[in-house]
Amino acid sequence: MATVEIKVPDIGDFDEVAVIEVLVKVGDTVKAEQSLITVESDKASMEIPSSQAGVVKELKVEVGSKVKEGSVVLVLEGEAAGATAAPAPAPATATASAAAPQAAAPAPAAAAAAAPAAAAGPIEVKVPDIGDFKDVAVIEVLVKPGDTIKVEQSLITVESDKASMEIPSSAAGVLKELKVKVGDTVNIGDLIAIVEGSGGGAAAPAPAPAPAAAAASAAAPASASAPAPAAAASAPAAAAPAHDPTVAPSGKMPHASPSVRKFARELGVPLEEVKGSGLKGRITQEDVQAFTKAVMSGAASTKAAGATAPAGGGGGEALGLIPWPKVDFTKFGSVERKDLSRIKKLSGANLHRNWVMIPHVTNNDEADITELEAFRVSTNKENEKSGVKVTMLAFVIKAMVSALKKFPDFNTSLDGDQLVYKNYYNIGFAADTPNGLVVPVLKDADKKGVLQISQEMGELAKKARDGKLGSADMQGGCISISSLGGIGGTHFTPIINAPEVAILGLSKGQMKPVWDGKQFVPRLTLPLSLSYDHRVIDGASAARFNAYLGQVLADFRRVLL
Repeated sequence: MATVEIKVPDIGDFDEVAVIEVLVKVGDTVKAEQSLITVESDKASMEIPSSQAGVVKELKVEVGSKVKEGSVVLVLEGEAAGATAAPAPAPATATASAAAPQAAAPAPAAAAAAAPAAAAGPIEVKVPDIGDFKDVAVIEVLVKPGDTIKVEQSLITVESDKASMEIPSSAAGVLKELKVKVGDTVNIGDLIAIVEGSGGGAAAPAPAPAPAAAAASAAAPASASAPAPAAAASAPAAAAPAHDPTVAPSGKMPHASPSVRKFARELGVPLEEVKGSGLKGRITQEDVQAFTKAVMSGAASTKAAGATAPAGGGGGEALGLIPWPKVDFTKFGSVERKDLSRIKKLSGANLHRNWVMIPHVTNNDEADITELEAFRVSTNKENEKSGVKVTMLAFVIKAMVSALKKFPDFNTSLDGDQLVYKNYYNIGFAADTPNGLVVPVLKDADKKGVLQISQEMGELAKKARDGKLGSADMQGGCISISSLGGIGGTHFTPIINAPEVAILGLSKGQMKPVWDGKQFVPRLTLPLSLSYDHRVIDGASAARFNAYLGQVLADFRRVLL
C-alpha cells in the first residue's frame, strides 16, 4: 500500500484559516469524502473532506493550526499501491460561524461535493448512538412496510423513564421489513428495519455538510384545557431534548460544525442548549452525546420537553417558595398509585412554565350565535350524504382568521425584544384522546372554507385519538382554541400555548333572554374566554378582539369584508 498526502483543496479566496476541530485520529479508517478537519475564517466555517479512502497514518495539523490551499492535512495509507492523491473535492458551502452570525460577507465560493448515491438493495437501519442508556421502550412505530421513507425520517419513538425521542432512518427507499414493535426494548446498534434502497437515496448521512442553521425547536404548546400537543404524541422534533423557553434567544448561532449540526438534528437536540467544550466554546459530537445522555437519565429534566415535571409541581425553591409538602398518604387510608400518561408527563412542565412565565389576563365575552347555529344545522342536513359534519368550532376557526387579520398583534410571537409577525394563519384546536388532550394545528385556515376545515379537523382529531399525530401535525400554530362547549361551564382561563400570545376558550352555548330594545327575546349565546400575554397585548386590544370575534359569529357575512 502506498501512502498519500491529503491536502487542503481550493476553499476560496482565503490566505490562511484556523483549524478549529480535528475529526479523525491516527489509526482511523476513513472513506472518500469523509470530513477530516473543520476550519474557520472570521466569516464562516467549513469541513475539509478526504480525497480518498484509507487508514490515517499521520496527522499534520492540530487544533489551532493555520492552513491554506495545498497545506497537508494528514498522511493516508491508501488501499491501492502507487495511488496518488486525487484532486480533493471542494468542501460544502461554508456555514455562518457563531463568531460572526450576522456577517453579511458571502461564504467561500466552493462547490458542494456530491454525496455518493446509495447502492440499490437491502439496507439495515439501526439505532444510532443516542447516549449511554439501555433497554429503552418502543412506544410508537411511525411507519409500516411498503412505505417510502426519506433519510432522517422518523421511524419509531422510544422512551426512557425521563424522556422520549424519535429514531430517524439513515437510508432512503422502501421499507421492506420492521424489526421492532410497540413494547419492544432497544439499545444502540439494534436493527430497526430493512430498507430497499432505490440506488439514488443516501445510505448514510451525506458527508458533505448541510448549511448550518440554528436548531430552534419550538416549545410544545400546552393549555389548561388542552395540554401540550406535539411532545406528547411525537414531538419535533419531539425528540428527547427540546427548546428551553426560559432562556432568552441570544440571536447568535450555536458554535458547531456542519457535521455536528447534522448529528444534533438527527437526535432532535437543540444546539442552543448544549454547552460546548471545544475551542471558543465550539460544540463537539461528544457534547451532543453527553447532553442527550443527561436528558435520558433525567439530569437535564427541566430543560427537556420530554422530561417529567417535578412531582406535585415541586421545585418551587428556585422561585423563593417553600418546598412542596411530602405526605405519606397511606397513613390516612387505602391508596392506589397510577403512573401519569405519557402525554400528561410531557405537558406538565410546559403548563407550569407557561403559567409562571407568561403574564396571563383573560377577557370574557359572549357571542350571539342564534342565526349561525341555525345555518350550521341546515348545512349539515343539506350535506348529510357527504359524511362531513360541520361543527361550531369550524365557524369559530374561520372567524378567528378574520379577527387575526384585523388585529395582527394577536398573530405574533415574542423572540427576545422583537415581535415576529406571521403572514400565515394556522389554528390549533384541542382534541380529546384516551391519554389526554393534544393540540393538532389546522394549516392555512384562511385559504379553506368551513366544509374543508370541518373535514380536516375530523381527520386530525381521529389521528389524535389513534395516537398517530406526527410532529408536523402539531407545529406552526398562530393561536389555539380550547373548546369545552360539548361538556359545560360558563367561562374559564385557558393557559397560553407558548410561543403564541393568546388562546381562546369556548364554553357551552346557552339560551338567554336578550333585550332587543322593545322586549326580551331568547337568543343562543356562546361564552368566549380570551387569555392573552399582557407583555404583547393590552386590555383594550383584547376587549376589541373578543368583541369583534363575537360580531363576526353573530353575523358571519363580516368574514367577507
